[in-house]
Amino acid sequence: MYTNDRKILREHARQNQNQTPRRILQRRNAAKLNKNKNKMSKADPISLSFHDSCLRMSDVQLLHGPRWLNDQILSFYYEYLSHVKYKNNRDMYFIAPEVTQCIKYMDDSELDMLFGEHDAVNKSFIFFALNDNGNTEAGGTHWSLLVLSRPEKTFFHFDSYGNNNTEPSLELISKVKDALGARQAKIRPMRCLQQTNGYDCGIHVICMTDHIADYVNRYEMIEGLPILHIDTVKAKRADLLKLIISLGGKN
Repeated sequence: MYTNDRKILREHARQNQNQTPRRILQRRNAAKLNKNKNKMSKADPISLSFHDSCLRMSDVQLLHGPRWLNDQILSFYYEYLSHVKYKNNRDMYFIAPEVTQCIKYMDDSELDMLFGEHDAVNKSFIFFALNDNGNTEAGGTHWSLLVLSRPEKTFFHFDSYGNNNTEPSLELISKVKDALGARQAKIRPMRCLQQTNGYDCGIHVICMTDHIADYVNRYEMIEGLPILHIDTVKAKRADLLKLIISLGGKN
């Protein structure tokens, strides 16, 4: 998330408590789209607008090479899972990274609004795309995946780079567990496929989200989840580019 976007989002969350978090996020997206519109459209045109996500050409270019993925790519894919792939599954809730970042600075009433809007306390599986950025400035160096399994009363953490994001995951769990009615949930770091470079953590999060969602869609639990295959990770960038084109995007 860009620095100004995060500041706008946090400011709106603090000053507009009478509005739903969805409207706050929609205003944030609108502000981003309108900011320097003419200049941006020429220098970095939009590749694809999809529900609440917006991909610019610079975002899509990250999929062409060995580069770290940003919020926009992960947000787009979480929108795709929510509105296309699992649109008929009411048990799963995919929380995009900019929302997860916003959650870190919400008070209890704001969390209640956000989770209430999405009926989160009745969702069986909640996915958080988590970054290690611990402040309101632009930054962060690593993505990991946190999943609440309500049937198993457990927060499962999947980190493709050892235990790099353990502290951010514990802080997020502490922040959301009461609002999600999961105060008694256990915390379980999970063994998972490890990245072999310094930039594929975002791809691992996307692949693990896919992998877990498919598994719980069939078995309604995470226990017994097989290890992700490396070939899936290697193919995912190309698969995402094809998906973007199939939805009308450009690359």
